[in-house]
Amino acid sequence: MRLHRRTLMAATLATFTLPGLAMAQDDTIKIGLLATFEGAFTVLGEDSERGAMVALSEAGGMAGGKKIEVIKGSSDASPDSAVRAARKLVEQDGVSILVGPLSGDEGIAVKNYALSQPDVTFINGSSAAQDTTFRDPAPNFFRFSTDGAQWMAGLGTYAYNEKGYQNVAVVAEDYSFPYTQVFGFMAEFCQAGGKVTSKSWVPIGNKDYSSVIAAIPDDVDAIYVALGGADAVNFLSQFQQAGGEAPLIGGSITVDQTVLTSKGRLKDVLIGTPAAGPIADTNDAPEWVAFVEAYKETDGAFPSPSLFAHAYYIGMKAAILALNEVDGDMSDPAAYRAALSALSFETPTGMVSLDENRNAIADMYLTEVTEDADGNLVNKLIQVTSQVNQTLGIDKEEFMALGAVSRENPSCE
Repeated sequence: MRLHRRTLMAATLATFTLPGLAMAQDDTIKIGLLATFEGAFTVLGEDSERGAMVALSEAGGMAGGKKIEVIKGSSDASPDSAVRAARKLVEQDGVSILVGPLSGDEGIAVKNYALSQPDVTFINGSSAAQDTTFRDPAPNFFRFSTDGAQWMAGLGTYAYNEKGYQNVAVVAEDYSFPYTQVFGFMAEFCQAGGKVTSKSWVPIGNKDYSSVIAAIPDDVDAIYVALGGADAVNFLSQFQQAGGEAPLIGGSITVDQTVLTSKGRLKDVLIGTPAAGPIADTNDAPEWVAFVEAYKETDGAFPSPSLFAHAYYIGMKAAILALNEVDGDMSDPAAYRAALSALSFETPTGMVSLDENRNAIADMYLTEVTEDADGNLVNKLIQVTSQVNQTLGIDKEEFMALGAVSRENPSCE
């Protein structure tokens, strides 16, 4: 049976609209779903909703014996829009749990907003900037989806040792998540002996990459690209049209299904691209296969779930599991958060648990873009790095001394 988003959403609201079936307010738990349903990352937000709805469907729309009502909030990937949407969900719609947001700067902004709302629990969507949880964390903000530096585990070493790339240029969006991804990649790449000879930072929503492409040095061995959504498609298309020949190294969202399924000749530049992240399309673990099948029953699904669908699935599943632990009783937010903090559960991509900053420890996947039997571009699994923590296995004090991620930090010096 095909799972339709509108049908499922209607089911969660049926207690208020169908005569004779009304339930008391105490029998319903409101969960806000905040994602980018506007702007350059719209396709990412739409897939994040699919993932969250799969988790809700698995639970039968219930948690702790109570009906779950999902209320959507829309942003455009900017911090201001994310906070406005979060504020409406919390202060007007009265959600007790908020799942989201999607993008890096949004996550930091919503984490800061969470500090002013101690009775509401915030569970990250796919926002993956390091400092959302690493520096000055909010006690009511949880991230089960890991951060962008963790997603890079194994990639820098593989690019240097196996691909033979010694000098690399970076092209990335100019905000906290790509800074985090570049940090994670360079932590290994520089340690292996590699050099990053140039960095080009571009705003979200950039459409003309001609000057960026022209500025890439001719003598680099590869280009590390950390662009997502329409930004990735525009860069890759223009790079191909300009006759770009340097091989690519993929940031997680650059080789995500939200990009790989785009029309055009992107496969000409993407096949063979190594990347890393929280998922691998060709993962044959039974838990991943089952998740893919459930996901593909949703309207508009890609051939394989995006990392955004995966992240929101895990966030919503964590919300539901903790609600079961407290029997749906949200009268004591501290008890609910204690249940969240203690969670350790099997996901489609392995075991997930939280550290002292309420940030996930989880498996990461080294991949390479290839074409499957149906002609779809997929991320082929190369290697699994088990249970990567937020300090990438480095002592916490030593990791803190590396400083906050930024345009300039890190360098290979």
